[in-house]
Amino acid sequence: MRLVLYSTLFLGIACQPKEKIAFVEQVDPALESIVSTQASVEILEEGFQWSEGPLWVEREKMLLFSDVPKNTIYKWTEEKGLETYLMPSGYTVIIEGNGGEGSNGLLLNPKGELVICQHGDRRIVVMNAALEKPQTTYLTLADHYKGSRLNSPNDATYHSNGDLYFTDPPYGFINDDEGPLKELPFNGVFRLKQTGELHLLADSLTRPNGIILLDDTTLLIANSDKMKARWYAYTITADSIHSGRIFYDATAEAQLENGLPDGMKISSKGIIYATGPGGVWIFDRSGKVLGKIKTTVASANCALDTNEKNLYITASNYLLRIPLRK
Repeated sequence: MRLVLYSTLFLGIACQPKEKIAFVEQVDPALESIVSTQASVEILEEGFQWSEGPLWVEREKMLLFSDVPKNTIYKWTEEKGLETYLMPSGYTVIIEGNGGEGSNGLLLNPKGELVICQHGDRRIVVMNAALEKPQTTYLTLADHYKGSRLNSPNDATYHSNGDLYFTDPPYGFINDDEGPLKELPFNGVFRLKQTGELHLLADSLTRPNGIILLDDTTLLIANSDKMKARWYAYTITADSIHSGRIFYDATAEAQLENGLPDGMKISSKGIIYATGPGGVWIFDRSGKVLGKIKTTVASANCALDTNEKNLYITASNYLLRIPLRK
């Protein structure tokens, strides 16, 4: 089902459209070359508990995304719409005190294999099956740091050299930081080297969440803390990250609108699409806000298709799509 998002949507049921509540808000004239202020936001699917981690797979012309509480990865195609792709996607070993959360962030490794951030199993894995024939068999890439189990890996990105950067907040636990299963005294940002070595890069962020590379030397991390709702930029060196700075502070907006800094993507032109308070924020590389896609409901992540003609948005119980300018 595809509809423009309207305020008459109630409890997942589409009524007759009246007042449009999803729209593009222009902040800078440069936005007009990126997305039209008249563009319509389509509802491709709805009824999820918390949609997350969208990934466009060009080879199969499909979008994969997680419903974290449902422990499921879904597949969406233009031809067939919504299908279940993988279940259980991230919580396969039942343990008391674990929140039962499934997969979150999804990405492809340099070999084109599906890499999954698993909340419930507290690890980063690669699916041990072909993309076109998914199976619930996983090979663990990282699950411990210095003898302690990770919290609940959330989002990840690959460097051009093959290193994997990922965030590890406590969202997979029933009581977050106070959960009895939490073994690490911090919520970290890690780098997994191609050699298999796991390095802690940062332990000072309260809620590290979305993560992308602006280029080979700059890492951007979203902090999904309502009292420190910020995006941070760091310089990458051979063994660490340093010179952390606030890329943008949206703490004031976080007190007024649904959503927090979360998943992000960057286009080939250096335009950053970052979910945050009120919807998707659109930045240039310097941190200048060009505009926003106001989704009203909390938005968790987004994905560009290969030709960057469309932006897919996972927003609360919705899967949305908006056309972009080329």
